[in-house]
Amino acid sequence: MRLKIIYLALVILSTTSCLSQVNEKLKYLKQKPPSTTPQIFAPDVISKEDEYEFGSVFNNDATEFFYGVAINGKEEIRYSKLVGENWSNPEVLLTHKEYGYNDPFLSPDENRLYFISKRTLNGFGDPKDYDIWYVERSVNGWSEPINAGPNINSNANEYYTSFTNDDTMYFSSNKIGSNFDIYASKYVKGEFQKPVPLSDSINTPDYEADVFIAPDESYIIFCGTRQDGLGRGDLYISFKNTDDRTWSKSVNMGELINTKNHELCPFVSKDGKYLFYTSNQDIYWVDAKILERYKRLK
Repeated sequence: MRLKIIYLALVILSTTSCLSQVNEKLKYLKQKPPSTTPQIFAPDVISKEDEYEFGSVFNNDATEFFYGVAINGKEEIRYSKLVGENWSNPEVLLTHKEYGYNDPFLSPDENRLYFISKRTLNGFGDPKDYDIWYVERSVNGWSEPINAGPNINSNANEYYTSFTNDDTMYFSSNKIGSNFDIYASKYVKGEFQKPVPLSDSINTPDYEADVFIAPDESYIIFCGTRQDGLGRGDLYISFKNTDDRTWSKSVNMGELINTKNHELCPFVSKDGKYLFYTSNQDIYWVDAKILERYKRLK
C-alpha cells in the first residue's frame, strides 16, 4: 500500500512538472527564448516593418502583453493575452482621435495600467504637455483615463513610469531645465508623495529618461544622451551600492545593446529572465544574464 502511495505521488509530481514546462513554453507569446545576443521580439506579430513599436510590458505571469505603437505619428496602446494555449491577436486597448497614448506600465498589483498622454484634464481641446495617466482594471474592463495628479504632473513633460515592489514610482520630467531627469515618488495611503530627483550618479545636465527600476531597487536602466553615447540615445545602467541608499555611477551598456540608432524603453520581465527594449523602431529582447557583466564594471 505504501509503495502504491509513493508511486502515485511520483506520477502526480511528474505530471505537474510537465504541465509547468508546457506553461513556460506558452509564455512570452510562445517565442523561442533569446540568447545573450539581442533579437527582435515576435517579428511580424508584434514587431512589424511598417510600424514603430515601443514601451512594452508583460504582466507578472507573462500571460498579458501591453505595448505602444506609433502609426503616422499617432500613438496607441495595444494588448495581447494568453487564452488557453494560444495568444490573442493584438488589439487596440487605448486610443483617442485627438491624443496619443503610449509607454504602458502595470502597477505592482496589476490593477492599474499607467501610460503617458498629451490629453487635457477634461479630455477636450488641443493636446498639452505629456502627463502620466492610468486606467483601473475591473471585472468590466478598464476605466476611463485618470490623471496621476499634481504631485506627479507639472506644466512640463512627465513620462515613462516603472515601479518598485513597495509602489514607488520612477519616472522622468523636464520640469527643471531643458533636459529630462529621473525622479522617484512613493505611493502612500492612496497618494503619490512629492517626487525626489535621483543623485548625480544618474542625473546629469544631459538627457535621462525612459527609466526601468528593478522591483527590489537593486539596479536601474534608463535612456541617456551623453558624450560617450553610440547613437541618438543609449541605454545606461546603475546598481545600488552596498549601503542600500546610493547608486553606482551609471555606465553605458555598450555595443551589445546600443547602436547608432535610438535605444529606449527598457523593461525587465518580472521573473528577471529577459530584458526588453526598443531599437530601430522594433522591440528587442535579450537574456537578462547580460546584466551581470555590467555589475562587474560598477
